[in-house]
Amino acid sequence: MKITVHQKTLADAVLNIQRAVSTKSTIPALEGILLKAGNNELTLNGYNLELGMTTTLPASVEEPGSIILSARLFSDIVRRMPGEQLTITVDNRQVAQIVCGASSFSIIGIPAEEFPEFPAVSQTTSFKMEHKVLKSMIRQTIFAISQSDAKPVHTGSLFELEDGVLHVVSVDGYRLAMRCENVNFDGSLSFVVPGKTLSEVLKLLSDDDSEVTICVGPRHILFTIHGYTVLSNLLEGEFLDYRAAIPRDSSTVIKMRTRDLMDSVERVSLLITDRVKSPVRSVFEENSVKLSCSTAMGRAADQSPCTMEGSPVEMGFNNRYLLDALHNAEDDEIRIELRGPLSPMKILPLQGESYLFLVLPVRLKNEG
Repeated sequence: MKITVHQKTLADAVLNIQRAVSTKSTIPALEGILLKAGNNELTLNGYNLELGMTTTLPASVEEPGSIILSARLFSDIVRRMPGEQLTITVDNRQVAQIVCGASSFSIIGIPAEEFPEFPAVSQTTSFKMEHKVLKSMIRQTIFAISQSDAKPVHTGSLFELEDGVLHVVSVDGYRLAMRCENVNFDGSLSFVVPGKTLSEVLKLLSDDDSEVTICVGPRHILFTIHGYTVLSNLLEGEFLDYRAAIPRDSSTVIKMRTRDLMDSVERVSLLITDRVKSPVRSVFEENSVKLSCSTAMGRAADQSPCTMEGSPVEMGFNNRYLLDALHNAEDDEIRIELRGPLSPMKILPLQGESYLFLVLPVRLKNEG
């Protein structure tokens, strides 16, 4: 194998593909990137048996061929090369010579046959979305994915397509995040994508309105994003019935500036640490939200203006869960709906329900 490729283009591609490579594996090939050269292009593959990524670059191919190279070492070498054009030559002993400018490296590779095959994804259903829409949907829900393996299906986000509307939902037992958008798709479809996959997809998505293609099979999903194909296993199991978890009515509706409440929560949270935990006591009144916190370190109180309809409510919250929801609201103003001190708080946009965050309350000590 002998190829010449643009150094910067290769360095960027390797950096992305490397994220689908195992950092530690009993199978050495899984710690590598598979390079395949032919037809004046170079294809790079990374696969850790759960997540796979592939992309193709233009290259000048003198001799076609393939090899697996250590992802970490290959990435470090390519990134630091000084010239514009980089040449890779592989001999029949699987030794790769990498030359760029005045620098050259010889590294030992692994035969390409040892690389595991990507699973064949058949019986797929596909739909398209704008990059910026999918990016926003993932970003506004990924924070509420469960970090615990107690219920593996909740370590991913539910994608539910019905009547031309896509709902993306994440839950972790203490909170729920939901985002919905119209999608050009007629049928109904439901699947759960692992959180790790979504975080890699998020890094590849841009903020423009070009389209990403999503192909869903019975057990796998394929995302085609700007020349990259991301393949992932889907999670199996019964996802929480999120519609039943969302309170339908409310006795109190508050409207206020997101930043005001965020700043207020952050100030009273200064007394809360990983070792010193305490709920934030929240009193929602006619013109203000009063927050207070009491820990072994001291007491704090703060308030911010709001407008309220309905009856006053006093309840407790985990400060981090409330802040996560506020940080992801992405609107200057929000609507908060409450149904008493022991019912979840709903955080929504001022109009409609394009996103919805649920935060479970924490029982305050002076309650029965």
